[in-house]
Amino acid sequence: MAVKMKTHKGAAKRFKRTGTGKIKRYKAYKSHLTGKKSPKRVRNLRKSTLVSKGDQKRIDSLLPR
Repeated sequence: MAVKMKTHKGAAKRFKRTGTGKIKRYKAYKSHLTGKKSPKRVRNLRKSTLVSKGDQKRIDSLLPR
């Protein structure tokens, strides 16, 4: 009997897959202590970015679907 692979729920909350199969993530250092960071820096932290190629291999195993 084949065993289904389960999705890592912690990773599922943090990453989303794009239409082409790449993995999207949100930037760190945005949650608190934003008063000392410049408005430009905080604004740029809002944007999402793609996971690096080396990390993508690791995260792919956590998100099987």
